[in-house]
Amino acid sequence: MRRIEVGGTQPYAVEVGAGLLSRLQVPQRHVALISPVDLPRQFVAAAQASLSPTVTVTVPARDDCKTLTVLGGVLSKLAAANIPRDGAVVGLGGGAATDLAGFAAASYLRGVAFYTLPTTLLGMVDAAVGGKTGVNLPEGKNLVGAFHPPKAVWCDTDTLATLSGAVFREGAAEAYKHGLIADPSLLARVLSPEFRPGGANLEATLADAIAVKAGVVTRDLTEQGERAFLNFGHTLAHALEAVTHHAVTHGDAVGYGMHYAAVLSREMGGTDLTPHTWAFLKWQRPAPLPPLTFEAVLPYMARDKKADAQGVRFVLLHDLARPYLTRVPEPVLREAFRQWQGAVG
Repeated sequence: MRRIEVGGTQPYAVEVGAGLLSRLQVPQRHVALISPVDLPRQFVAAAQASLSPTVTVTVPARDDCKTLTVLGGVLSKLAAANIPRDGAVVGLGGGAATDLAGFAAASYLRGVAFYTLPTTLLGMVDAAVGGKTGVNLPEGKNLVGAFHPPKAVWCDTDTLATLSGAVFREGAAEAYKHGLIADPSLLARVLSPEFRPGGANLEATLADAIAVKAGVVTRDLTEQGERAFLNFGHTLAHALEAVTHHAVTHGDAVGYGMHYAAVLSREMGGTDLTPHTWAFLKWQRPAPLPPLTFEAVLPYMARDKKADAQGVRFVLLHDLARPYLTRVPEPVLREAFRQWQGAVG
């Protein structure tokens, strides 16, 4: 088992290893367990056996759960179950479900303890660590939320064995991104045949990818500086999700978005890193994109949380592990989009 410490004003630990679901312990007596409807029943049963929750709340699958309507229903169920101020919310499932559960914990009674048990690679590497919680609006991704760090994160690698190859590869996008922005050793390791459920380098690579994010959020919890670098590839990714009404999954969108950000980085004078992002796309094999125009995508990029009154800002790379945040002129965005679209079809 690996243990990664996340520091800051509210420190906690991320544990990575097999069999964690059957060994869960929390100090709170009253617990609400929140999980998506499509989660394998054995995971819910294992968490229930360990935690003896006061109430178990089932929510819709994937991003269908990240709405204000679903959030309101969850909060009502917590109130109906009389979860007290010293109770806890436990989020079990993929990144969307744990985002929702965390925001419910942040909102209910103005904040109760939160624990998260991600069951997907995407959830483990990205959503579960860092305290960002929230839901979507029709106008864009993650536009409503709060910073609410968990008390602990448990990443049970046994849960990854239930994922399809496509879903596992979706999650690998965030691990590969951490290689691009901070730890280039991850690039070859993520593409290795041993980076797979049960693979020899799964636990170590997963822990090292999580450690990149843990280090960043320790230094910058509320995204005042370097935490923005974790959004490499995400400006276009979130736009692709929104413009297609989430027909493009987050992991696939990040894969596409990283390649666009690499094209932009090259156009803005950086090292040409598109061979790395293209290698990942070939390995990931994301679902084909529907026909898109720059005009359709641009408004969603403009709503990105890194945008300000002066325009759209992107995380780009001078070189591997040398990220920076900058505004990109619209003609450059348009030309890079043309090149990107020519490559990805």
